[in-house]
Amino acid sequence: MITPAFELSQDPDFLTVKIRVPYARASEFDIYFEGEDFKFYAKPYFLRQASHFFACRLTLPGRIVEDGREKASYNTDEGIGTFTIQLPKEVPGQYFEGLDMLTSLLAPKKSRSAKPLVEEMAASAELSEEDEEEFDWEIEQIPYEESTPPLQHPYGFGNLRSGVFQRLQDELSDVIDLKDPDQTPAEERRRRRWAAEAAKFEPDHYLADFFEDEAIKHLLKYKPWWIDAHKKMTALQGESHQEHDSSAFVVFSEEEREQMRKFTNKSYLLDKRSRRHVYLGLIDILLAYCYEICVNEGDKNVESSWNIRKLSATLCWLESFSSIHDVLVSFGRRVLCYPLYRHFELVTRAFSDTVMILQLGKAAVLKCLLDIHKIFMESDPAYILNDLFITDYCIWIQKVKSKKLAALCESLQKTRLSKSHVGLELEELEAAAVLVQEEEKALKAAGTVSKQQLLCSESETSDSEESSSTSSSETEGSDSDEQESSTSEDGEINSFQGTLQEERTAPLIDCNGLRQGTSTWAMEVGDGKSKGSLQSTTPPGKLVEELEMQIHSAMRLSEQPEGLATAGCTSQEQEENPVPEADRFSEDAAGKGNFLEVSPPKPNPLLFVCSTNEDED
Repeated sequence: MITPAFELSQDPDFLTVKIRVPYARASEFDIYFEGEDFKFYAKPYFLRQASHFFACRLTLPGRIVEDGREKASYNTDEGIGTFTIQLPKEVPGQYFEGLDMLTSLLAPKKSRSAKPLVEEMAASAELSEEDEEEFDWEIEQIPYEESTPPLQHPYGFGNLRSGVFQRLQDELSDVIDLKDPDQTPAEERRRRRWAAEAAKFEPDHYLADFFEDEAIKHLLKYKPWWIDAHKKMTALQGESHQEHDSSAFVVFSEEEREQMRKFTNKSYLLDKRSRRHVYLGLIDILLAYCYEICVNEGDKNVESSWNIRKLSATLCWLESFSSIHDVLVSFGRRVLCYPLYRHFELVTRAFSDTVMILQLGKAAVLKCLLDIHKIFMESDPAYILNDLFITDYCIWIQKVKSKKLAALCESLQKTRLSKSHVGLELEELEAAAVLVQEEEKALKAAGTVSKQQLLCSESETSDSEESSSTSSSETEGSDSDEQESSTSEDGEINSFQGTLQEERTAPLIDCNGLRQGTSTWAMEVGDGKSKGSLQSTTPPGKLVEELEMQIHSAMRLSEQPEGLATAGCTSQEQEENPVPEADRFSEDAAGKGNFLEVSPPKPNPLLFVCSTNEDED
C-alpha cells in the first residue's frame, strides 16, 4: 500500500480532500466515507501486482454524511492526476480542528484507555496437555534465581527510553554532555549540569556583550515568521471574537507535509507526571529553537544543530523539569554560558517568541518541531535526538488539545525570570563594571585637564622665551651701535686703547725669568653680587713677536729690585692659585644662575712696573 500525497480544507458546509495520485487510472478508483472514516483506493497502471495500490485511510476530526451533495473530480493539468472530493458535513457550520495535522489523520482511532496492553486470558480448549513440552527428570535441576538487571534510569520523550546510549557509546560525547546517562538519576544529572554551567560561565565574555551590544541590538531587530502570523491572528480575533483555523496563519510547505506523511501515527500512554515532563520539555526545546532563529536571522548553518541541543537541557542533559520557572532558569543559564552571543536580552526575546508560538496553536508548534527535525536529520550525530525526542513530539503534538496548549501558554506568560534567578551574580558584575567604567572616565577627564594645563604652560613659557630673546637681541643691537659710534669719535682714544691692549697682552715674567700663562681672572664685587670672567689674552698672530720680546725682557730684568721681584712672585702665586670655580658663578636669592659677563680689560700693575723700570734704564 502506497500512501499518496493529500491535503484537507473546509468551509462551513463541506470538507474538501485533495489526493495526488501519479500514473493512476481515473476509471479504477474507489471512495468510501461514513461518519469519521474516509477511505480512498486507486490502482496504478504500471504495477502488475494487484497487491500494490494507492490507499488513503483517514480518521476525520468531524462527521460527514452522504446526502447527494458530495462531488468528485479528476484533473491532470499539473501533470499529476489530482482527485478533488467534496464531502458534506453532518452539522453545517461545524469547525473541524486539526485538518493540517496529517500524521494524526492517517490511521484510524485506537483505544486511548489506560488498560494494560497484556491481559490474562482463559486457555483455549483446543490446547491439550500433549502439546506442552515435557521435562527431562534425569537432568539435574538447578533452582531458578531471578537476576536483577542493573538499575537503568529512563530518558527521552515521556521518559519512555533507556539503554539507548549503551549501544551508542561512540556518538554519546558528540550528542549530550551527560556521561553514562543510564546509570545517572535525575537529581544527579541536575547537580552535574549546574556544576558544569558554573564552571563554563565567563564574566569577561558576558560583560563584553553587555557593554558592546551593537551586534545584539541588530539581531533583536529580526522578525521571524511567527511575529507577522501573530499580528494577523490578534487583529482577526479582535474583529470577529471567534475561533479561526490555524492554517490561515500557519502554512505548511510541501516538504513539511511530506515529513508528516512519513511519520507513523501512534498513541502514547503517559501518566500525569510524564505528561507534565513532556509539556515542560516542549517549552525548553522551543526556547532553544527561538534563540537559534534569532541569532542566525532565520538562516541555517553548521552551528544550528549545536545551538539547539546545547541550549536545551532536555536534549543535552536529558533533564526532566518539574516547573516552568526551572525551565526558564536553565535556559537563561545556558544562554549566558555556551553560545557566541551571551546577553540577557536574547533570553527575554526567546521567551516572548515562545509565547507567540504557543498562542498560535499546535500548528505553529508543529512547524517549529518539523524544522528542528530537519536540522537534526542533516547533522550526523544529532539524528539520535530525533529518535529520542523530536519525532515523538511531532506525532504527539498533533493530537494535543488546543485548550491544553492555551493553558500552558497562560502559565508561561505569568512566570517571570530576572537576572538574580539564574544564580550567576549578574547584577553584581554589572554594578562593579559600571563603577570601573566611571572611574576610568574620571581618570581620562583628569588626564585631559592636565594635558590642557601643560599645553597652556608650555605656550606661556615659549611666549616668555620669545619676548626675552627679542629684548636681548635689541640690547645687543644697541650695544653694537654704541660701540660703532664710540669707535668713530676720536682717533686718540683708539690709539690709547691700542697701547693699553699691547700692555695687557705683554707676557708676564716670574721671578726666575720664565713666561707664565696669559689667562687672568678678574673679580668684581658690586651690589652684593660676584661675577667671574675668564679672559684669554694671547693673540695667535703675535707668537713670534712675544717670543722675541720675552727674550729681551729677560735680559733687561736680570737685575731688578727686591720689592719688584717679590711683587712678581706674589702675582705668580695668585695665578697658580686662581679663584675656585664654584666662586665664578653666583646664585641669587631665587636660586637662578647668572650668565658669564665679560669684564673690560684692566691694566696689570706688574706690566706698568716693568715698563717704568724700562724707562728708567
